[in-house]
Amino acid sequence: MTPTYFTLSSTFTLGFMGLAFHRTHLLSALLCLEGMMLSLYTSLALWTLQLEVSNLSTTPLLMLAFSACEASTGLALLVATSRTHGTDHLHNLNLLQC
Repeated sequence: MTPTYFTLSSTFTLGFMGLAFHRTHLLSALLCLEGMMLSLYTSLALWTLQLEVSNLSTTPLLMLAFSACEASTGLALLVATSRTHGTDHLHNLNLLQC
């Protein structure tokens, strides 16, 4: 395994571990998800460059667009929950209370 792929896989793993173990605030969960998406984007872009296939070159751009949509939706959710509940703690959010 090359150092680049080891770095990208460890970045994804650290984002996943942060999402799994440190879910106290919604903002920290969103940042972990964003780190995971960026590591996937970088590894997909490097993979298409390594294969030198021109028809796969739009795939990283589509993934980056979906990542931007996910980030904007997450921030809108963060603003909505902080306005209604007064905090962004995930243990205070319950779907049955809404």
